Amino acid sequence: MKKIQSALLILLLLTSFISFSQGKPGNVTISGKLIDQETKQPLEFATVTIQTTDNNTVNGAMTNEKGSYSVQVPAGTYNIKFDFISFKSQVISNKTITADTDLGSVIMAPDATLLKTVEIRAERSTVDIKLDKKVYNVGQDMIVKGGTISDVLDNVPSVTVDVEGNVSLRGNESVTIMIDGKPSNLYGANLADVLRVLPADSVDKIEVITNPSARYDAEGGGGIINIILKKGKAQGFNGSVTANTGDPANHGIMGNLNFRTEKFNFFTNLGYNYRNSPGNSMTDSEYFDGDGNTTSFINERRTNERKRKGYNATVGFEWDIDTTFSWTNSVSARNSNGDNPTDTYYYNYFADGTFNNTRYRYNLEDEEDRNFNYTTSFLKKFNGDGHELKVDATISRSTDDENSQISDMILGSTNPDDSSTERTLNHEEEKRTLVQADYVLPLGEESRFEAGYRGSFTQMNTDARAEILDDAGVWQPNANFSSMLEYNEYVNAFYAQYGSKFGEKFSYLLGLRWEDSNIDVNLLSADDFNKKKYNNFFPSAFLTYEFSEGTSANISYSRRINRPRGRFINPFSSLQSNINIFQGNPDLNPSMTDAFDIGYLKKWDKVTLSSSAYFNITNDSFQFVRRTEDALPGETPVTYVSPINLAKEYRFGFELTANYNPFRWWKLNANFNFFRVETDGDYSWTYTNTDGEVITDYQNFDNTAYSWFTRASSKMNLPWKIDWQINGTYNAPQNTAQGRNLGIMHFNTALSKDVLKEKATVTLNVSDIFNSNKRKGYTNLPTVSSYSEWQWRQRQVTLSFTYRFNMNKQQRMKEERQNGGGDDEYMGG
Repeated sequence: MKKIQSALLILLLLTSFISFSQGKPGNVTISGKLIDQETKQPLEFATVTIQTTDNNTVNGAMTNEKGSYSVQVPAGTYNIKFDFISFKSQVISNKTITADTDLGSVIMAPDATLLKTVEIRAERSTVDIKLDKKVYNVGQDMIVKGGTISDVLDNVPSVTVDVEGNVSLRGNESVTIMIDGKPSNLYGANLADVLRVLPADSVDKIEVITNPSARYDAEGGGGIINIILKKGKAQGFNGSVTANTGDPANHGIMGNLNFRTEKFNFFTNLGYNYRNSPGNSMTDSEYFDGDGNTTSFINERRTNERKRKGYNATVGFEWDIDTTFSWTNSVSARNSNGDNPTDTYYYNYFADGTFNNTRYRYNLEDEEDRNFNYTTSFLKKFNGDGHELKVDATISRSTDDENSQISDMILGSTNPDDSSTERTLNHEEEKRTLVQADYVLPLGEESRFEAGYRGSFTQMNTDARAEILDDAGVWQPNANFSSMLEYNEYVNAFYAQYGSKFGEKFSYLLGLRWEDSNIDVNLLSADDFNKKKYNNFFPSAFLTYEFSEGTSANISYSRRINRPRGRFINPFSSLQSNINIFQGNPDLNPSMTDAFDIGYLKKWDKVTLSSSAYFNITNDSFQFVRRTEDALPGETPVTYVSPINLAKEYRFGFELTANYNPFRWWKLNANFNFFRVETDGDYSWTYTNTDGEVITDYQNFDNTAYSWFTRASSKMNLPWKIDWQINGTYNAPQNTAQGRNLGIMHFNTALSKDVLKEKATVTLNVSDIFNSNKRKGYTNLPTVSSYSEWQWRQRQVTLSFTYRFNMNKQQRMKEERQNGGGDDEYMGG
């Protein structure tokens, strides 16, 4: 598909030259070749223009894949001009052509002034591949313009974001998301909502660390994703403003402003956005009795519009007190609010397939999230060799109000019992404090010692209520969906690690982290108090061997933990559907993962290849379990979905990531991940049936599933300084213990052009070109079998305009290059 699209595009570019290239009697041919001065490679699609001595164009051509050209003109005297993006123009003046003439090879040099920055851009890929991590440079990706951080993550190699906003790394949802090296929950308890509100233009780069060292928080069995926000480095006043609009509604404006002096740097990020994300879902279910006989069919159809306004602001300063000591302070605030009207139709059929009735359920949900965050940081550099101490402290306060009013009725019925009105009220408050200190001591030129402390303290209270309107117009509590939850988490951690090189080829890093956890999960409404106190050691080890410059391999091990939080433990959920309900489990325990990784990195002139094989063993892994309980005659059984701890999970996989730059103007990136997941565990649950009997059901969850996903991206620098990018993602089918998830494929594309003397950029992008990003799957339980589809957001078209203040393109690319890539590769960080 990509070859066809590329061929069509090239054909369009060449069309305008075809009419000039037709041979005519009496014409002579001018031919030759254009060569890159630095790489000695031919320049493909460079422009050749033949002009008279008074600058009137006679004919023109473009070079082929070998850098060659051929153009016919009448005999005469001409100026022959050669142009190519990011290169100095070359001119052969007053050349007399009386017969076929071969001008030979013309050497073209990169422009060292006006277009020098395009040269820098060509050298830097969207994805920087390192041995122990991948760095995704957001500024190089046009497709996410006008989007959110959630859109950014869905374009990062090794990372996938499902239709619910859940993030997974190499197919594993046990992943920790950090923002500027701090837990993302400092920005709000609902991670999916936070990622969908913060704009993509506020992000500088994203680091993907599949097997972190002891220096990092031990949270996240699948690894760490670190989102690094923009902070200007250029002197004086500079920055950028981005405005966007789209369909469905996606309107916003975002500003990154910076003022730097010799000792101070004042920075701010301000943003507003309004988004409408229409979605839909369907579920076709067949219900059975205890003997496996069909009792009924229900086809559920749901449409909704998620309308949300979001405001976010960050203001801060860096103060270089002297050459060795700096102090940084920042304050951020975020507010998002919106509503989500949802229409759900239940088409009910009898066991023989004949129509029974249609039930209609309308849910008007409104939500408001508020977050305040203050961070202070001190950095003391004892010398210029990396001997330093850094101390950070962050205080965060968040509130989340989510309310809904629900009307339910059987269409056409006059029976009052066939209609009802409900409402839910959910108020959540969260307080977080984070204190962290990191000390680095170089020991000679090849060794380094690191040590530090991290204290994370969280208090969260959730008041969730459900009420039913009775015949007298009085709201009555519904105890089945009401709860008062108190969650307190106090984690203290210490770590130390030592890294060194020996000989010319080997380097290693050994680390040990100790975390002490004190957690209270108190369901106050049921007088159910759960105290979980535990402490664990988390060792890590990395060994690297460098075969030659650009070729290296490593083997690593680390131990990780995944603590359940948020909706995983909250027993209350929304009631958009009252027959398919999600419930959290307050009694969930943390899961522990032992992660092994073997990696290989090879760099050539135009290709960078990274491969890895990984093996994870997780105890008490989280699994989502569906269970259906008996219903009274004529009523529909309710299916509950809850997370539980299963005995053990074995995950094995292979990953391959490649960057290929076939030409200066064309960059390709691809990522492939294959994995096998084996689950070993049983689950039983107890409930009271309609006859008052206590029933215990049992299900074996032993399951082995194979799956894979791949993502490919192509970016071209076209003539007329237009950039074009297209990427595609495919998630293969996967079997589960209770059904099968089907494959998902979707494509995104974008066109971008610099305007206003390269001070501004216009970008048009289309997300989910074929409107195919839908989760599809089958569920098979003893009492119900169903097929479902869910599309969180439909195809999105966005137009964005970015204007840069006091920063030309050369300064922008230089700053992006300074910010990109990361460091401390062999140290595991």
